[in-house]
Amino acid sequence: MERFRWHRLQKAVTAAWSNKGPLARVLYPFSLLFRGIVLVRRRLYSHGILKTERLKVPVIVVGNAVAGGAGKTPTVIAVVQYLRTHGFKVGVVSRGYGRIGTTCQEVLPDSLPRDVGDEPVLIQRLTQACVFVASTRYAAAAALLAKYPLTDILVCDDGLQHYALYRDLEICVFDDRGCGNGWLLPAGPLREPWPRRALRCAGQGDESLLVLHTGVRPAISGFRARRSLSPVARRQDGTTVALSALSETTVKPLMAIAGIATPESFFGMLRANGLHLSQTLGLPDHYYFDSNISSISEGYSLICTDKDAVKLWAIVPSAWSVSLVFEPESAFFSALQDHLSTIYPAQLSLTDGH
Repeated sequence: MERFRWHRLQKAVTAAWSNKGPLARVLYPFSLLFRGIVLVRRRLYSHGILKTERLKVPVIVVGNAVAGGAGKTPTVIAVVQYLRTHGFKVGVVSRGYGRIGTTCQEVLPDSLPRDVGDEPVLIQRLTQACVFVASTRYAAAAALLAKYPLTDILVCDDGLQHYALYRDLEICVFDDRGCGNGWLLPAGPLREPWPRRALRCAGQGDESLLVLHTGVRPAISGFRARRSLSPVARRQDGTTVALSALSETTVKPLMAIAGIATPESFFGMLRANGLHLSQTLGLPDHYYFDSNISSISEGYSLICTDKDAVKLWAIVPSAWSVSLVFEPESAFFSALQDHLSTIYPAQLSLTDGH
């Protein structure tokens, strides 16, 4: 119950970030304080007072400039799949947000989301890449490279503002919110001033940056990605059904459940695919289901995202999961290839693989 109250408060603050209304103005002095902390922290790193660790392989960091999800995990998955398709041995590191404990662990096919985090589990299952989680991304990277020394490149899941790990390329993901009202936390959604030229003097070396917009109404200049739902829904046991026929196939009415940053976007995509949803249940991001969900959902057929399914199937194996089809435009991958060609050893090529 406490978590649901926090979720409602979080939604109210998030709504305030869309404009410079009364609540945002009340919080604005704290936003100025946060901005000062951000600037000082980056200068400490740029002057070497705080140490930035380099790894022996290139690092790509995928993250957000705004609080909340914007399509970061689908971007990580798309980048990893692209690199693996072109012959690279790719590793992924993460803090494993929402997990219990802080130990450094490898994410294995049978790892539990509570132990390593729901997003690392999803990334490992969809990409088959080696994935490690730890309290710091450098510790995860060091452990990964120690076990898999032939790894060519690392992708860091989140951590755009984690300057302790040197990055050769940054990918910043935005959705339709853009920069919101343009203010930093807590008066606005920004984790750092944007555009980046506001922090150029405190920059960390010659960083390269790609911007990817995952929404339908681009508010930030950059590359675009198309999002849609898979035409097929599936259960834990492998049973599949055409998404368009799900409403007629299920005996019970449909209840859509989403424990993601923007549950309404998932519900809207289901309706756009012709599904009639009798009930919807939006939950906090990274929500871990317990036995109560069985009583809440009694009398319904559940449908959820892949991210939720890795947790929900342990309690309701009959729930239907629908994958997100995430397709960055080809120009994005061309730009990724151009950047990597300048930082990767000459003996490796995106075109020829190994």
